[in-house]
Amino acid sequence: MVDNKSTTDEEMHRVEAIVSTLLRIGVLLSAAIILIGLLLLMFTGTSGYPGTTYPTTLTAIFDGIAQFKPYAIVMFGLFCLILTPVLRVLVSFVTFLKEKDYLYVAITAIVLIILTISFLIGTTG
Repeated sequence: MVDNKSTTDEEMHRVEAIVSTLLRIGVLLSAAIILIGLLLLMFTGTSGYPGTTYPTTLTAIFDGIAQFKPYAIVMFGLFCLILTPVLRVLVSFVTFLKEKDYLYVAITAIVLIILTISFLIGTTG
């Protein structure tokens, strides 16, 4: 006979390990990207943009990355850093859905909706 509690505990431990790894990789990747942008800024002596301007949209960031503009690379690193906890919420949502824990599915869905609305408000001003 299989103990459902031990199976659930093992599943939760596995999910926690995945989330922990995801957060660690996200932070390290973001830091590496930002460091590359800062080193490029230091070695070229220019941000790649006139005056005190910098890219503020994803399109502008990706265009700047294609042209190796240091500020665009730094901004992409910051975007990755912001995206990391959002991915954590998304992984939690999928996990709770898989486990059929609908209370937490609803709570996590609300958090995802709030995050989405905040991003939309941030991009439209």
